[in-house]
Amino acid sequence: MKEVRDALRAALPEAEERISWSMPTYWKKYNIIQFAGFKNHVGLHPGPEAVQEFSERLKEYKTSKGNIQLPYSRTVPVELISNIARWCYVTGNHP
Repeated sequence: MKEVRDALRAALPEAEERISWSMPTYWKKYNIIQFAGFKNHVGLHPGPEAVQEFSERLKEYKTSKGNIQLPYSRTVPVELISNIARWCYVTGNHP
């Protein structure tokens, strides 16, 4: 989870880190992106528009209703997380 947090902090240096719904949330006038740790994966919550926009690059991950499951058993896709976070911020599409 530290790698996910570090990737989001680097991608969104102008965003404030808050806790919303018991999840780390990156905020700048609105919630940009959130994540949470689960037993077998990190859940990244960029919203349905982001999941649709990045669907080609997310084929190898489980997605549902604007959420992406990143299994602990795999390398964290830092570049992909950064690209999704910046896209959410720049376009205003968010969870």
